[in-house]
Amino acid sequence: MNSLIETQNLKKSFTTEAGELQVLKGIDVSIKEGEIVGIVGASGVGKSTLLHILGALDAPTSGKIFYNKTDISLLDRNTLASFRNRTVGFVFQFHHLLPEFTAFENVMMPGLISRSQESESRSHYKDICKKAEKLLDDMGLSERKRHRPGELSGGEQQRVAVARALILEPKVVLADEPTGNLDAETGEELFNILINLNKEKGITFIIVTHNESLSNRCHRVLRMVDGRIV
Repeated sequence: MNSLIETQNLKKSFTTEAGELQVLKGIDVSIKEGEIVGIVGASGVGKSTLLHILGALDAPTSGKIFYNKTDISLLDRNTLASFRNRTVGFVFQFHHLLPEFTAFENVMMPGLISRSQESESRSHYKDICKKAEKLLDDMGLSERKRHRPGELSGGEQQRVAVARALILEPKVVLADEPTGNLDAETGEELFNILINLNKEKGITFIIVTHNESLSNRCHRVLRMVDGRIV
């Protein structure tokens, strides 16, 4: 498999009243296309910080991130936003669905944002609708697409969030405790969906989780301790 993501000596620190807080202390990691990689470790070791930096939601204090050999730190703000929108999908512990919109509209949202960013869109409105319909059907939610998030169960909300993450066919999906708010059975069902998406579509997943029974089903597990991968 080809390398999709590579980092070189990735560091991240924050300035606090008590002084400089070092969260990431030199991360070197390579993620291959089509992998499911789990990231585990105690709370506060930097797992979510690393995930946010890998997804270009935050910038490292120092170090480099390469996607297919391209250093994304060299991209200007608009290009980086477009890259993030089209290349990376996100699923968080809290679904972050927009409460005033239906499940269908929430899934469409990244595609609509993509259209507004370009004078000539890659995806036309009808194409976005078609993709959203198919994704919700794949998630077993075709009969729930007109429901708003407050009318859905926790598992259904997370499945909508997964569908939203996939609407622009990203190369990688970053998931931060995607089953953290779900009961064991529902979490297992959601994890099975991610595994099937990986098998059927070759989507790369990087998953932060405290659930070792789930992380053990990943192709590879990275364990973080005190801002480093050990």
